[in-house]
Amino acid sequence: MNIKLKRTPGIYLVGFMGSGKSTVGRSLAHRLGWSFFDIDAEIERAEGVPVAEIFSARGEPEFRRIEEETVGQHVRWVERGRPAVVALGGGAFAIPAIRQLVRDHGVTVWLDCPFETVARRVALDPSRPLARDPEQFQELYLARREFYSLADVHMPVAEDDAATVVEALLAHPMLR
Repeated sequence: MNIKLKRTPGIYLVGFMGSGKSTVGRSLAHRLGWSFFDIDAEIERAEGVPVAEIFSARGEPEFRRIEEETVGQHVRWVERGRPAVVALGGGAFAIPAIRQLVRDHGVTVWLDCPFETVARRVALDPSRPLARDPEQFQELYLARREFYSLADVHMPVAEDDAATVVEALLAHPMLR
């Protein structure tokens, strides 16, 4: 395993909603024998309401504040020797403070999924507040790619098979 992961054993998955961060993350963590955390799920559990409700009732700035706090908590756990794969929310890596925090404390991996695939995956999911308007959804996808490209590892995701993505990640030099 590379020196960065030995020092701070955290793998932070970034990418657009529907790119497979939770599915791939769970499988990757299992293969590594590490813990897995989904930041959106952690927020929902702590707040007792879905992310969509936080967005509508309290606004995106409040959600981002909660998100930054939650990511920080998990980074501190990793620093204390609790190896983990962490799936960040789709917009987290666009926030400079979150991006710097995870890049300084582990390896960041961009799951780069084609727009058509993420659109298909989230089309029937009413819990995605930023996916309700198809035109804005595509604009958001394009805008966030700039931030995702700053990740340590770029992993194209061409299919729906998480096992294939996990195998490719495990073979990547940054994760050895």
